[in-house]
Amino acid sequence: MTAKAARSAVPLTWTFDGMFVQCLADTEDTLRRAIVQVGDVSRVLVALTVCLPALRARIEAGDRVQPAWGEFLARLASRYGLPSPPRLRYSKDAGPLIALVVAYRS
Repeated sequence: MTAKAARSAVPLTWTFDGMFVQCLADTEDTLRRAIVQVGDVSRVLVALTVCLPALRARIEAGDRVQPAWGEFLARLASRYGLPSPPRLRYSKDAGPLIALVVAYRS
């Protein structure tokens, strides 16, 4: 008998930088497209990383976080049928404002 190697897909990763509300809109649009590309939402894991230094810079530039952040998370929880809520991570390292990772099993 021959053992088949388990196939694991490479996670899809995107980064977003700029105005906070626009980053959220771009992140949601990209997630929607990724779900279509993957095809089976039951096999999807979504992770978001928010860069705290970049967020602080956006706030200092006048961007508002609420209510956009809360509405964004509510839409992700209700619209896309994800098997679990997105994993959230807050990074203290410099980088893009938001990183989106979509992992899936093929």
